[in-house]
Amino acid sequence: MPRAATVLAVGVASVVALAGCTADPLAEQYREGSGKNYIAGDGTVAEFAPDQRGEPVEFDGTTVDGGTFDSADALGEVTVVNFWYAACAPCRAEAPILESVHEEYGDDVTFVGVNVRDQAGTARPFEEDYGITYPSILDVDEGRVQYAFAGQVPAAAVPTTLVLDREGRVAARILGQIQDESILDSIVGDLVAEDA
Repeated sequence: MPRAATVLAVGVASVVALAGCTADPLAEQYREGSGKNYIAGDGTVAEFAPDQRGEPVEFDGTTVDGGTFDSADALGEVTVVNFWYAACAPCRAEAPILESVHEEYGDDVTFVGVNVRDQAGTARPFEEDYGITYPSILDVDEGRVQYAFAGQVPAAAVPTTLVLDREGRVAARILGQIQDESILDSIVGDLVAEDA
């Protein structure tokens, strides 16, 4: 009889513990089994005042076209970093917004994508289809860029867009699909004007 009571108590405790996990939206998306192969962010925008920004983030990597990108070359400019991959539906939806804001600011703001899943053969057609003219780092093999931003970008939350200030510090984060061009345009514009 005591053994049966122990088994029952462990079972009840397990159910209670698992019930507590259901409030986690990322866990819920995983459990739903939709097969969409990404965990969507909710579009939350977080902006950080200059005294709340962490240390500058340094990163580099090989781009889709075989070149290189080094964040050191962008210091002194506002930099937009977008984490994406080709099969991600929200990434496809926001691609025209990113390119439009990139075109608006031209050489005054650096844009770089970070492809977290694809090789060049998959990433290149995406860039061509959506008219992306800024470079993207291929980060699937080593994950060095993702590691550099650990803590700023949840590991499975793609797309995520970070806007770095002129010192290379994270000044804003959009977790999930950019819903409207004005959101990114406003963030970038404010940072361009900062200390100008």
